[in-house]
Amino acid sequence: MIILNYNYQVPEHKKLRVIINTDAKNEADDQFAIVHALLTPKFDVKGIIAAHFGEHKSKRSMEDSYEEIEKLLRLMDLKKSIKVVKGASKGMDDIDTPVISEGSRLIIDEALKEDSSPLYLIFLGPITDLASAYIEEPRIVDKLTAIWIGGGVYPEGGREFNLSNDIPAANVVFQSPIPLWQVPKNVYQMVKVGISELENKVKPFGDIGNYLFEQLAEYNNSPYWRNPWGDSWCLGDSPAVSLLIDDHQFHYEEKDAPFFTNDMRYQLGASNSVRKIRVYNSIDARFTLEDMYAKIALNYPEKSETLRNKEVVNSEN
Repeated sequence: MIILNYNYQVPEHKKLRVIINTDAKNEADDQFAIVHALLTPKFDVKGIIAAHFGEHKSKRSMEDSYEEIEKLLRLMDLKKSIKVVKGASKGMDDIDTPVISEGSRLIIDEALKEDSSPLYLIFLGPITDLASAYIEEPRIVDKLTAIWIGGGVYPEGGREFNLSNDIPAANVVFQSPIPLWQVPKNVYQMVKVGISELENKVKPFGDIGNYLFEQLAEYNNSPYWRNPWGDSWCLGDSPAVSLLIDDHQFHYEEKDAPFFTNDMRYQLGASNSVRKIRVYNSIDARFTLEDMYAKIALNYPEKSETLRNKEVVNSEN
């Protein structure tokens, strides 16, 4: 059980069951979304699934994600409180062949439980594990809602990282009846933050705050990070968390679910059945970031060991 440090309570009937699916070691933003979700009292987190992110950085990307999740939980003193499982180690070869894993099994088991609380799955990377779970057990279709950070800019689409790591899985989910909220590339990139802001509002708060900042600052100098920003970051996975805290009622529209071509373009009318999905057109970055900052500060008010040691050294000098 997670003990959170708040002077308010979320009524039981307003709580949600949540599973987090994350390619946590791909770069530096998943970590912020994971911590935010775990510190949100509205969420009953039923597990975290480690996701793959291709082979551009590592031949064992899913295992890297798993180890990063475990590290975050240790720093948060939650190692014994949260279930972590391994998802698919690669994307699907085609729309008919699932990649069965502990992750897809967790989705099935949780979806088929006798539990009146709504179940939401947030996907911060490829959507392989949901597609695989659906192919293996179609009965999950009306027992969960998926939120996916991914896909290009409407109406054309185009290259987008999370989609690129499993186009067949995206097509399985988009052409299925599974309730789906999509946060496309132009929308998730609205959550921009200065790195100095993160140093000021995240780094001072406990070992987890220090780690969140340091791993991002380190990745900012990584050869894998080719973005020209340098002094800012996009916390693009965080909308998956804030939309479950407040669903941004006037910030989305219902669209016909597209089919993804091999070059990641949107194509309509490619299947016999047309269904609607929720597609977000904006996100409240202020709400998203400030809620995360507050939750980190309230739950980890002590200084990190690194900062305490630095102060001791400075006082001795």
